[in-house]
Amino acid sequence: MSSGHEHNGEAGGHHDHYGPRPLPASLAAPGILSAWRMRALIVAAVAILLTIPFAFSHEGKNHILRAYLMGYMICFTFAGGGLVLLMLQYVSGGKWGLLLRRPLEAMTRTIWLVGLMFVPIIFLWKHLYQWAAYPTAGSVAEALSNHWISLEQAMTLNAKRTMLNPVPAIVQTVVIFAILLTFQFLLNKWSLQRDADPERGTEPSFDRWRIKFENLSGIGILIYVLLLTDGAILWVKSLDVTWYSSIWGLQFLVGQGYAVLALSILTVILLSRFEPMKTMLRVTEQHDLGKLAFAFVMLNIYLCFAEFLIIWSGNIPDEIPWYLNRIHGGWWVVCSADFVCHWLIPFCLLLSRDLKRNKQKMIWLTCFMIFARCVDMFWLIEPNFADAAGNLHIANNFGILSYITVPVALISLWAAYYMTQLQARPLINVNDPHVEEMLEPEHAH
Repeated sequence: MSSGHEHNGEAGGHHDHYGPRPLPASLAAPGILSAWRMRALIVAAVAILLTIPFAFSHEGKNHILRAYLMGYMICFTFAGGGLVLLMLQYVSGGKWGLLLRRPLEAMTRTIWLVGLMFVPIIFLWKHLYQWAAYPTAGSVAEALSNHWISLEQAMTLNAKRTMLNPVPAIVQTVVIFAILLTFQFLLNKWSLQRDADPERGTEPSFDRWRIKFENLSGIGILIYVLLLTDGAILWVKSLDVTWYSSIWGLQFLVGQGYAVLALSILTVILLSRFEPMKTMLRVTEQHDLGKLAFAFVMLNIYLCFAEFLIIWSGNIPDEIPWYLNRIHGGWWVVCSADFVCHWLIPFCLLLSRDLKRNKQKMIWLTCFMIFARCVDMFWLIEPNFADAAGNLHIANNFGILSYITVPVALISLWAAYYMTQLQARPLINVNDPHVEEMLEPEHAH
């Protein structure tokens, strides 16, 4: 078998050319991850230093807090989205998931860190959420009498107090992360046990573990959708307590898949410069991953446009202000950039078969998709605040630039820990029937 690998592609080695490639001797993550982790930490440190002056600008502390929420949501996107995509892979099967399994597992093991990131928001959330600033009927009445909130906001705050209140919000957040950590623990524990199975490599072992993962992941996906809907409403949607949307949770779910798949593909392609991923990633699998990313882009477009179309056609005064706040004034530029970056460019580029098979172009595209997700999160968060209309004038309010530095700091810290977790385990799950299939010679056309 090793001889076939050595003479692959040489004249006269016709028989060896069609033989399977050997599994790399070491499946451990390459040492380059340590260097990448150090670079991420350096970027985080620089971003933190650049953020400090913004705290002394006009409304700078508020901008830093809002930017922190944006960075937290992006990190939650990667950690929680990694969990649900991992469960989706177990339910759907397919060899595409073999390459992504260990990166996705590494993402899930960062959930506790993301939960820890939420703690500063708890202490400062009265500056973000009206339900935290006015948690009682008396405080709502006082705010209404002082014209700090509108009558509609007051009525909504009183009606939603059972869910949107500091104590219930903490309980919901703790429950969300406790359940996610439980699924994460089981999936990661079983993954190691499957590779250590004494009967590994046999059909009974394959079937036993497949059924075990499918049974947990099937119900896990349903539970995750419910938890994500609750979390998305609590952490982002409730920034504007008067706005309603029936597909908000599903929209966030698809957005998570969009970003997580981009990061997973980026990870696998970068690691394919080194063993063992260099041997395992074929053009066929990379093309399949590109097609999956294209599917998520289309679904993301559909859900966002469907929500807009329903609200536009309904033309109800209680619903349309949410969109008006995001298209009036300078926000029309951000809205257009969101459309172009988040949907139009990835959609058009992923139509190309050659691009999906080109590693360097896919690296640039996946990085761009992650950036586009950040732009979309900015568009979702900042316009909820009353002063948002004038915040795009950077000359008078340069604290808005914290929307760049703070998320970069948080995402870089998260990425450093993600790479630490990626180094903790072998990159390939060997007790999987797709391993032999992916070692077969390439027949891409």
